[in-house]
Amino acid sequence: MSFNDAAAYDAFMGRYSGPLAPRFADFAGVSSGLEALDVGCGTGMLTAELVRRLGADSVTASDPSAPFVASIEERFPGVDVRQATAEHLPYEDARFDAALAQLVVHFMTDPVAGLGEMRRVTKPGGVIAACVWDHAGGQGPLSAFWRGVHVLDPNATDESLLAGAREGQLAELMASARLRDITDNTLVVEVEHPTFKEWWEPFTRGVGPPGAYVETLSFDERAELHEICREELGDGPFTVRAAAWAARGLV
Repeated sequence: MSFNDAAAYDAFMGRYSGPLAPRFADFAGVSSGLEALDVGCGTGMLTAELVRRLGADSVTASDPSAPFVASIEERFPGVDVRQATAEHLPYEDARFDAALAQLVVHFMTDPVAGLGEMRRVTKPGGVIAACVWDHAGGQGPLSAFWRGVHVLDPNATDESLLAGAREGQLAELMASARLRDITDNTLVVEVEHPTFKEWWEPFTRGVGPPGAYVETLSFDERAELHEICREELGDGPFTVRAAAWAARGLV
């Protein structure tokens, strides 16, 4: 499963995570004057929104992928970005006013530990916020793909069992990480795809769990999955409505 090709990741998930970022930042209450940490920044969809609101000098970012870190350094020269996992953040205690994790918790090795580290580096009274696509409820941006996969292979493992992918789970994880005054909500974006080809092609780049699954298929199986998804979505244009679970708590 690859998270090392910034361009491929942007083509695959950036089309959804980009419009999600301002909604998530609004939910987290990010406003001028704060110093914020973007945990698992990826290629910088949320980083860009934080920089727009706070200025680069007030934004710090981290990600375990060296190519993603390099991408952030190139795109946002004023942002302090470091290579690190969420479970081992290289920052002192109580440094930030807010720590955000957009579409990251479900890929943490230990989500409670990761959220606990976010709590550690955030000031008392500061905000911890996270969001994860609704993989379990079938309303995420990749749901049509996984429905097609299950037609092809009913026993295939999808992303519905990942941490935070079901309603209420992010709040439960935050409570386990000893956050207080926890609230949750659903964030929705709509993305128009001009053609089915434009929607399908990024799935063939080996990015994330869907890309890893496609790489296991034979030529004929890949063609069959392509047709199953095309029959559901049509040739285009069509709109994908994607929902994400979101939760926030205070330190």
